[in-house]
Amino acid sequence: MKRFFLLIFLVFFFNSYSQTETEADIKAIHKVLEKQKTAWSNNNIEDYMLGYWKSDSLKFYGSNGITYGWKNTLERYKKAYPTKDHTGKLDFKINDISKISEDAYFVMGEFYLIRKTGNANGIFMIIFKKINGLWKIIADMSA
Repeated sequence: MKRFFLLIFLVFFFNSYSQTETEADIKAIHKVLEKQKTAWSNNNIEDYMLGYWKSDSLKFYGSNGITYGWKNTLERYKKAYPTKDHTGKLDFKINDISKISEDAYFVMGEFYLIRKTGNANGIFMIIFKKINGLWKIIADMSA
């Protein structure tokens, strides 16, 4: 009987630990997204890019096709959004965050840009991966 109660205890303990860990991951991912929102709204694309994996393996998929690599993604953003009037104020709505594996999540949401050059709205799906203890976007699809 003692073994049965020990087994039940261990199942509940590890289940609650897993939920707590997932909650902490989601909170950390939200924090990255909030920092990006602030950086974008301040027309600071370099700080916005801190949320992305600084690697040639980063992938951004948008209306102009796939951009490979952190540097190319930064240049794409700078070209498409050259001034504060183009970046405007960013807001978004997170619709879902789902765990893919122990160190990866996908995030689906909507973005809203309020700007002098004309507002822009769309959807996104990004993949976060924990790299060296930090959550980074490794893939981004925005439309």
